[in-house]
Amino acid sequence: MTLPQEAIIRSLPVFDDLRAFLGWLEAKGELLRLSEPVKLCHEMTAVQVAALRAGGPALRFDAAMQTDGTRAAMPVVANLFGTPGRVAAGLGLTRDQIDEFGAFLASLRSPAPVDGMRDALSRWPMLKAALLTRPQIVRRAAVQQVTAPLDLTRIPVQTPWPEDAGPLITWSVAVTRPYGSEAAQVARYNLGVYRAQVLGPDRLILRWLAHRGGAAHARTWARAGEPMPVAIALGADPATLLGAALPLPETVSEIVFSGVLRGARSELVAAKTVPLLVPANAEIILEGWVHPDDTAPEGPFGDHTGYYNSVDRFPVMRISAITHRRDPLYLTTITGRPPDEPSVIGEVFNDLALPVIRAQIPEVRDLWLPPAACSYRIAVVAIDKRYPGQARRVMMALWGMLAQFSYTKMVIVVDSDIDARNWDDIAWALATRMDPVRDVMMIDSTPMDYLDFASPREGLAGKIGIDATTKIGAETTREWGKVMALTPQDEAFAAALLARHLPVRP
Repeated sequence: MTLPQEAIIRSLPVFDDLRAFLGWLEAKGELLRLSEPVKLCHEMTAVQVAALRAGGPALRFDAAMQTDGTRAAMPVVANLFGTPGRVAAGLGLTRDQIDEFGAFLASLRSPAPVDGMRDALSRWPMLKAALLTRPQIVRRAAVQQVTAPLDLTRIPVQTPWPEDAGPLITWSVAVTRPYGSEAAQVARYNLGVYRAQVLGPDRLILRWLAHRGGAAHARTWARAGEPMPVAIALGADPATLLGAALPLPETVSEIVFSGVLRGARSELVAAKTVPLLVPANAEIILEGWVHPDDTAPEGPFGDHTGYYNSVDRFPVMRISAITHRRDPLYLTTITGRPPDEPSVIGEVFNDLALPVIRAQIPEVRDLWLPPAACSYRIAVVAIDKRYPGQARRVMMALWGMLAQFSYTKMVIVVDSDIDARNWDDIAWALATRMDPVRDVMMIDSTPMDYLDFASPREGLAGKIGIDATTKIGAETTREWGKVMALTPQDEAFAAALLARHLPVRP
């Protein structure tokens, strides 16, 4: 497949850092500066939630207040990706270019064979994208302008919800590598967005689940009996933030991939006290070590499910250095019952991932992960159905294809004439094309997010697949009904007639 060059041409400037993105947002009227005092404890959460639900701008709190009543030493930025348009902008795209960019990313994963010189030249956009994945190592970096005291309490970290255990860093981009790798081998790095509970001036708890890249790297260091170097970038550029949140294959490094997203090579600099390369243009870098078996009880904290999670033990990071810009900004977010910022990001990632899914399951026409269902617990799939049993094959393919679908506990499959993103259409398909005995598939004891309190056992739960497609062949012994529809000509006639006689609605 030869993709049009415009599929990867950015409509927007390259955002080298968070400040460049904020400046662009402010010029567009998409950044609100708040000079009124706002408490880091709970008040800031209320403002973020209200702004996001109103489709409001990114927020900059210039008078964030600590729990002791003092003003924070730096401004706080929130609701950065609070609308799908701003998520797309973070990738340098408009909202309507996401589908094309997703198709381009799918082609990078499985490029078609080159057919002659003309075809080879048409692939230049792909070659350019591949070159952009090579990071540039710099000797001096803005994020190392100041080496700060080892005191995390100087950073204005929110305590988001009333029953939270304490201050929680939420937009932390953790940089790790496996044991046996070298600091220069950035292709083996992992970037992960993990929340981090502040335990004291120089200690954090890193909440990474067992299937995440950071946890996998930690196991390699623990088996060797060695402490693992970790760096946390706070306030990274949009491409690094979104690249760290993307559900990429385990073999793809987020640092490497962020060059494609950014449209420019990543700039990295050697950390001061740990053998890692870190984002040179971030606002703040926390450096430190995770020692084997050094854990602490984390939580409770409000989570994306809309519930407080239970307390569990996670690794402790001992801080060895804090560096930042001369006038740093602190980036934060909150998670809660959708809509929240992660669910907005998930909405865009849904469209970005669709071409990759189609490449693996060609009959898929659309796939929707309803944000209200915590962005991944329920999937609705529209397919071009051609043979009996096809809906069940699609269910099993989804559950087994990508790691994030292992936590999807309900898959509803509908025909391509159904709008998979419209609950009314979905309800009609369920009511008229699904029999509860014949068309429901149940699976027991499958992996599940341990935060799912509905699961009978922690980490294990059932899955349900519902076939709400038209039944064909051996799937039924009855003649299927015919869907009623007016002709396009009659609908056009009615629209024109009413347009002449009814007032125009504003």
